Amino acid sequence: MYWRDADQAFIAEVPELPGCMADGASRLEAMSQVEQVIETWIETARSLGRPILEPKGRLMFA
Repeated sequence: MYWRDADQAFIAEVPELPGCMADGASRLEAMSQVEQVIETWIETARSLGRPILEPKGRLMFA
């Protein structure tokens, strides 16, 4: 999740699902939107017979 000045919005990206992202005026709104987009992304991939990668887990930062 990050702020993008060009859009004046928070952007939530899902790196494990190519092209899966959403935006919102707040972090909470962006997270809510991206949860819906994830569901749609997975449903669409299934209907097209495309593979859905297994989650890699959390990234750990020091």
